[in-house]
Amino acid sequence: MSELPLQALPTPADAALLLEVAELVVSALNLEVAAADVQADEPLYGDGLGLDSIDILEIALVVSKRYGLQLRADHDDNHAIFHSLRSLSDHIAAQRTQ
Repeated sequence: MSELPLQALPTPADAALLLEVAELVVSALNLEVAAADVQADEPLYGDGLGLDSIDILEIALVVSKRYGLQLRADHDDNHAIFHSLRSLSDHIAAQRTQ
């Protein structure tokens, strides 16, 4: 079995980044939920937080500004990236290490 090179391994977000991203999402969308109460693996879209496509676009904008990431609307992985707080935070963590 071959091992993946170190840079190919995903970089999981730590608890501090999860909370930071939750606070960013709650603040950007004026949600009536505490950032600490946002479940890391709960879906952002539809069920879970109940966000819609406009909310996801707003999150993409604030994440891009805050972390300097290029998030494109036509990116093939957007569904996976914006699936949950954890997947979004993991994506941010991985991009920050590149």
